[in-house]
Amino acid sequence: MEQTWAALAVAVVGVIGTLGAALLTQSRADRLKRHELEATARQQREDRAHAEQVRQREARLAARRELTDLRRACYISLNTTARQYQTAQINLTHALRARDDAETQACAEQLEARRLVLRDSYAEAQMIVPGAVLADARATNHQLNKTYGLLKSMTSGGRPSAGELDALEIETELSWALLSDLRAAMRRDLGVDDASEE
Repeated sequence: MEQTWAALAVAVVGVIGTLGAALLTQSRADRLKRHELEATARQQREDRAHAEQVRQREARLAARRELTDLRRACYISLNTTARQYQTAQINLTHALRARDDAETQACAEQLEARRLVLRDSYAEAQMIVPGAVLADARATNHQLNKTYGLLKSMTSGGRPSAGELDALEIETELSWALLSDLRAAMRRDLGVDDASEE
């Protein structure tokens, strides 16, 4: 009987060992699977976070490019309209010097039209351009309007004297200098001069 009990004990230990080994193997497999799932989830979170960072970076770059394109278009408009306004002022000055009433009237009408176009362009620039460029735009706009005021008083007050026309030429030269400064500020802001130096 002792042998039977011993055999039974050996059989029970064998069954418990076999079941224990299966449970231990299953437990280890479950733990390994849980670690794999956690590692996969962690990798997916990292991938999503990286993808979000890339998306945000690309969105910032796209916004920066869009703003640069918007400023470039604004600068082109401002430069073009300011130069056309300046040219209309010079044309009117020449007409006043020539004392040609018909030409003076046509140039005065063109000047008024150019002034209104510049006003709109300048208003747009006030909303878009950075402060440093806006300071140059403000100075240029002020000078051009000062010259416009002189021209308006000359056209409404009869024939201007040679001294008044000479004073007007000085104001025109100052306008040219300010336009040049404005153009340089706009190019600097766009990085045009920096890009050409590389």
